[in-house]
Amino acid sequence: MGEIQVPANALYGAQTQRAINNFPISGQPIPMAFIHAVARLKAACAYANARLERLDNNKADAIIQAANGVIEGLHDAAFPIDVYQTGSGTSTNMNVNEVLAHLASRALGTEVGANDDVNMGQSSNDIIPSAIHVSTALGLSRQLLPALLDLEQAILGKAEQLDRQVKTGRTHLMDAMPIRFDQELGGWAAQIRHGRERLEGLQSRLQQLALGGTAIGTGINADPAQAELACDYLNQQTGLDFCPADNYFYSLGSQDTAVEVSGQLKTLAVALMKIANDLRWMNSGPLTGLAEIQLPALQPGSSIMPGKVNPVIPEAVAMVAAQVIGLDSAVTIAGQSGNFQLNVMLPLVGNNLLTMIKLLGNCSPLLADTITGFTVNENNIARSLAKNPILVTALNPVIGYGRAAEIAKLAYAQGRPILEVALEQTDLDEQSLRKLLDPMGLTLGGSKT
Repeated sequence: MGEIQVPANALYGAQTQRAINNFPISGQPIPMAFIHAVARLKAACAYANARLERLDNNKADAIIQAANGVIEGLHDAAFPIDVYQTGSGTSTNMNVNEVLAHLASRALGTEVGANDDVNMGQSSNDIIPSAIHVSTALGLSRQLLPALLDLEQAILGKAEQLDRQVKTGRTHLMDAMPIRFDQELGGWAAQIRHGRERLEGLQSRLQQLALGGTAIGTGINADPAQAELACDYLNQQTGLDFCPADNYFYSLGSQDTAVEVSGQLKTLAVALMKIANDLRWMNSGPLTGLAEIQLPALQPGSSIMPGKVNPVIPEAVAMVAAQVIGLDSAVTIAGQSGNFQLNVMLPLVGNNLLTMIKLLGNCSPLLADTITGFTVNENNIARSLAKNPILVTALNPVIGYGRAAEIAKLAYAQGRPILEVALEQTDLDEQSLRKLLDPMGLTLGGSKT
């Protein structure tokens, strides 16, 4: 392919430089979390190959030391290759190989080969799918899942504070039967819990690695014991439970597990958007909207309207959710691009999964703080409850649906509390009506007769 110029101070070599030149597409490099995962795999394989007496111990130690420096973020600038590159991620694999070889050679004082030593018993075709799984599993376990647990607990804590506060429920955005704040927030908490449990449930599949399949799944040039030893090393370093895949042809030719993870991240995004939009509606006003709650005031809301304050965190969360849904669509398409023995959209899959995890993980604490910090506008809620004509539903078993509907229409038309109209239109006494129409009692379910 001819000669190519590489900057004298670069830690990488010719293959990385060719990729830099070939893919000036987005200016967006592969996420560092992905690069760090590749470095973890290189260290694990160096350890395994030294144990198998295929790689000199000194070289293995130097590779591991170099990989640890990459994992610690000491050399992030040495990995500039664009996300949109060769579909196998070979450019990124060789970028890591070259950097580790350079660092190891410098430390050891003798040449360490990028292909023969750092990449021993490996191929881009098993390293890059493995890095997708490793980086995603770590991102879930270390960032997103803890953030979701904190969010769930924050919602439940707020619900407990508001367990005696009744408000008007809404279906179709229209007034419905009363509901307590703890019931409404409990629904949100359940959404987050289910999302967290779905992600936890796929970790066992996510922690199965393509490592050991090498070029097309047959394991050519790799010792049969290499993958198992490498996974043992990874588990010691991460505290997770990685293991070789039960079928390498599946792990190289498809990205079904990645698509599954993406789908569950999308489901979580849908839940977060629902919660964010509920908060926006409940906060709307403050005078002409629902004005049920007041969110924390974080910044001025308008460059022209003085005093305006907007629900900025729920809006940001909703945008994150929209982005995650879009990224999931791209991962779905990428998952279809497994042609025979290799998927050829691997960098996109890795980038999108890590972006989704980062966005969701970063916005969850902000949403938790917003929910913890909102206050209830009790007067507005009590006023709306008193005039809610749907309370008449509680009278159905006593006076029938038809008469109840007439009372509701009259109360709505006259803007009067349902209790007053029911006293005039039925032979029920005030004490009985107050018991039947008690908003708190109506949140408990069951018949009032």
